[in-house]
Parts: sequence; C-alpha cells; structure tokens
Amino acid sequence: MSTRDGGADREGTDPDVLVLRRGAHGMSSERYAEELRERLPDHEVVRARTPAEERELIANVPVATGHALDAELLEHAEDLRLFACAAAGVGRLPLDALEERGIAVTNASGVHGPNIAEQVIGSILLFSRNLHEGIRRSERAEWRHYQAHHTELADSTVTVVGLGAIGEAIVERLRPFGCRILGVRYTPEKGGPTDEVFGFGEVPFHEALAETDYLVLACPLTETTRGLVDAAAFDTLSPESVVVNIGRGPIIDTDALLEAVKGNAIRGAALDVTDPEPLPADHDLWGMENVVVTPHNSGHTEQYYPRLAEMVAGNVKRADETGSYGDLENRVR
Repeated sequence: MSTRDGGADREGTDPDVLVLRRGAHGMSSERYAEELRERLPDHEVVRARTPAEERELIANVPVATGHALDAELLEHAEDLRLFACAAAGVGRLPLDALEERGIAVTNASGVHGPNIAEQVIGSILLFSRNLHEGIRRSERAEWRHYQAHHTELADSTVTVVGLGAIGEAIVERLRPFGCRILGVRYTPEKGGPTDEVFGFGEVPFHEALAETDYLVLACPLTETTRGLVDAAAFDTLSPESVVVNIGRGPIIDTDALLEAVKGNAIRGAALDVTDPEPLPADHDLWGMENVVVTPHNSGHTEQYYPRLAEMVAGNVKRADETGSYGDLENRVR
C-alpha cells in the first residue's frame, strides 16, 4: 500500500483516515493530512495523490475526508463509516447513497467563521470610509481630498441575513463598533445575538430592509434564499445602503442589482460571490466604481486546515471511545 506524502508506514495494516487529493484555496490537502497526523498520532492518516490511489485506499478505510466524494468513488468504499466533508455545503455529495449505506456525514460548518467575518468587516469599513474612492485616486497619483460617508458605522444599522456560525462570527466582530445589528433567520423565534431578529417572510424581511444601512448576506443558497434580494428588495433598501454578499451569488438577482447600482438605488456593493461565477471579464459589474468584486476567496485563511483538522480529529476520537458514529460534531446525515 502506498504511504507517500508523509503517510505512516505500517506494512500490512489498513489506514484509519484517508484524505482525498483535492485541496482548497490554493492549499494542498497534504497540509490537511499533516494537521490530522499531529492530532491523531495513534492513527494512520494517508493522503491519496491520484484517482487510482483514492480508489485503492478508500476500499478498507473507516473514515475519509475531503472536499468532494462522487458516487463512483463511493462504490469502492466497502468499510466507510464516516465521510467528513471539508466544506460547509454538502449539496453536491451523493447524500442518498451515503445514507442508504449507513455512512455518517459531517461538514466544516464554523471553520470559516473568523476569516469570512473579517472580510465582511473590511467591506463595511471600505464603504464607511469611502476607501474605494481613495484607492482609485491613489492609482491615478491624484492628491485630492474626498469625504468619508456622512454616517459613521457606530450610527448605522447592519442587517445580517443568516445567523449560523458565520453570521454569528460577523455579529461578534460588529459589536465593538457600536452599531445596531438586525438578524434574519428561518426560525426567528429562536432569537439570536442581534438586537432584533426577523424571519424570511415578505413582511418581516422587508421591515428589516427598510431599516438597513449595510445588508450582509451570510445565508446558504436554498429555495427560500435564491433571488431573495430582488428588485422589490432594492426598492425597499435605502439609496444610502450597501450590500455585502459572502453567501452565494444567486441569493441576489444580478439584473436587479445592476439596475439598482445604475439607478443609484443603493450606494454600493461588495461581492465575494456572483451570479454567474466566475464573473465574465466583459460583465457590467466590473466597470462600476461603487462595486467591489473579489473572486470567492473570503474563505481563505492559513487556519483553515488546522480548524478543520481539530474538528475531524475530535470526531474520530469520539467514535473510538463510543464505538459509534452517531454523536459527532457537525453531523448533517
């Protein structure tokens, strides 16, 4: 059996944890394997480098982890008990097939909270201080005074749509700025860390929008949230408002966004995700001075694999202790 990429050499034994080869954010999954080995010194953690190695190694391993698992590879997983998805979203996994075979599934919810929250804070401060205008003038070597936005962040209302791990991390980092914070979630009766909590129904959602200076979209893409921020939403938002999207591109109706920006119906937008994605080079959003687009990289952090490995290693140890994969952190199936 191959033990390349730093895997322990235990001839005659099958590995305990398999790390699939696909990485994320420009980081090799070998770094993930190394973090797992540090936390699981009594387990053999191996990383597959090729499709053939993935098929070979997954045959007898109880735990596999990675960013994707397709139905074809799953067919080779004879003894798999847990697939630890290295992403928060599991919609692309063969969930029905995994459930039929009694394989537990966990996700990486919470791993991205601190870094994505930092990007949201940065985006809000960018527009609060009109730094995007300063950057443009700097690029032109133009020493000409410009003003910050007339309302300081402390006197603003920020609405965070989605109060999961990322939404809560955003709220936590907003608190020291002294702004008013509203939350929108599927079950508003659960409350939350915000000053007020609203639901996704048309009436409560638009009530929140009407009071919003900065709208932060931190929710997953579902049938409820697809096209959530549409032409009607932009009509309700103040012309002084800014939209920040770190969720998924289709949460915003792109045509409606274009019309809102062109018609000064909002002050600006910071988009880490777009629809379509990647955003074509000739798309109108690129040429708008009050729209900042980043290439879906708010999830990057050097702490990504350490945080993920901590959670997955904890689940492996828990399963060892209990003999069960039923009580795991972040279990989704």
